[in-house]
Amino acid sequence: MAQPNLYAFSDVENLAKTLRTFQLDDNTTKVAVSGGSLPATLAKALLPQGDGSPGDTVNFSKWEVFFADERAVPLDHADSNYRLLKDDLLDKIPSDLGKPAVRTIDTQYLNDTQEMADQYQETLMRSFAAKDSVKLPIFDLLLLGCGPDGHTCSLFPNHELLRESDAWVAAIEDSPKPPPKRITLTLPVVTHGVKIAFVTTGESKKAIIRQILDTDEGRSLPCGLVNEGGAERVSWFTDNGAVEGVGFPRRGSL
Repeated sequence: MAQPNLYAFSDVENLAKTLRTFQLDDNTTKVAVSGGSLPATLAKALLPQGDGSPGDTVNFSKWEVFFADERAVPLDHADSNYRLLKDDLLDKIPSDLGKPAVRTIDTQYLNDTQEMADQYQETLMRSFAAKDSVKLPIFDLLLLGCGPDGHTCSLFPNHELLRESDAWVAAIEDSPKPPPKRITLTLPVVTHGVKIAFVTTGESKKAIIRQILDTDEGRSLPCGLVNEGGAERVSWFTDNGAVEGVGFPRRGSL
């Protein structure tokens, strides 16, 4: 049975170095990004760090960036995933690497989360295809985090949205983690990506990662459901502290 891939590293720098090799070729790359500490790690992985050669760099002008989830807040708000990505990565991209196309939420719908989700789904349809032409959009790469409860995107344990199978983008108004109003890619969209990467670091994550990767109960958590649906297309990039005591076999370490 196909399984996810687990890569563990002694530090974030080595993690970032390997994640850099995980990025795709020069074809237009449709990427979905989550928030949290992920944008800062991506900056280490994708931007020149002083020791990179031209072969290590990313042609960002080929990238089209979407958000795996977003909060119903203005784009300059501290809770905005766009602002996190902008501050930690987008504003730091050297001009010679080009700039990605970034697809943000429409902030005129901050008070109508369902309409905001519908509008973001329309954004996906304009890029991928009309919803009556394809069942699901297929991202080239999804870059995701893992919450301490096993949530990813804004898909939370035992939430009814985990059963959503028709919409590409769903609204959530009762997020157990503030802010409560958000939109998120649905589970079928996440699990159909060409490459799905969880990037998570720190000893505070070891208990939940052990549960997700080593126990039957963990398979029903959102991250576990992504593992099940994506199988060998899913890769976990962690530091050693995050997988201390985890028995799941590792593909590599540094």
